[in-house]
Amino acid sequence: MTEQYERLTDSQWGAISVDLDLNRKRTHDLRLILDAIFYILRTGCQWRNLPNNYPHWQAVYYHFDKWKKDFTFQNINDRLNELDREREKRESLPSVLCADTQSVKLHPMIYEDRGLDANKKVNGRKRQYLVDTGGRLWRAKVHAANLHDGCGALSLLDDLEGIDSRLKKILGDDSYKGQFAEKVKNKNWVFECASRPPTEKGFVPIAQRWVVERSIAWSNFFRRIVKDYEYTVQSSVAWLLLANIHLMINRLTKSNKI
Repeated sequence: MTEQYERLTDSQWGAISVDLDLNRKRTHDLRLILDAIFYILRTGCQWRNLPNNYPHWQAVYYHFDKWKKDFTFQNINDRLNELDREREKRESLPSVLCADTQSVKLHPMIYEDRGLDANKKVNGRKRQYLVDTGGRLWRAKVHAANLHDGCGALSLLDDLEGIDSRLKKILGDDSYKGQFAEKVKNKNWVFECASRPPTEKGFVPIAQRWVVERSIAWSNFFRRIVKDYEYTVQSSVAWLLLANIHLMINRLTKSNKI
């Protein structure tokens, strides 16, 4: 990951633009719009402080809001994940997914979907991640931090249409036992609990599950998501998908696969 934001290359733009409607006549270049969105993602700047060399912030926000609601970001994310798996000579869709959570502080002026995670002493929101064994983010949910991990992740299982054709197993820690594990089994998948030994402290790598911890750590490269600044959890999820999209296009570009 470079320290300074670099604009999309031709190959990166070509990989993303497949899912965008480029046939309409527009006032603003969609490539510049996406560049502006990625700039905010990397630098964490406010919408109104977007530099003048990008389109007006209201135009950029309009497209961000539209693409998060019509699943454009989700579609781009899924397709790039598939390309990256194929780059590694793997099946395009995963057979194993790993679930984990991250509690993050919420901007003090926002009260929607706020709660206290007493275990981690975080007043804010909780992010639910579903990643494959390569660390690629496939699905994410955000909710108040006081909601239990297993309960908060239940809706993730209803959002796997299109990527569940090969899915056989979902891995999680002890917090996903109970309702979540039962729902996994009701969908004819296997739930496997893999947790840190009780005698160990700190981070302990666990086979196959450590990749989700690494994926969470990657979020530190994107200042917009180090802390939650969003009024809606839908926007919070959109930024998580955009972070994964940015990681995927960097991987694919370096391997000359796009």
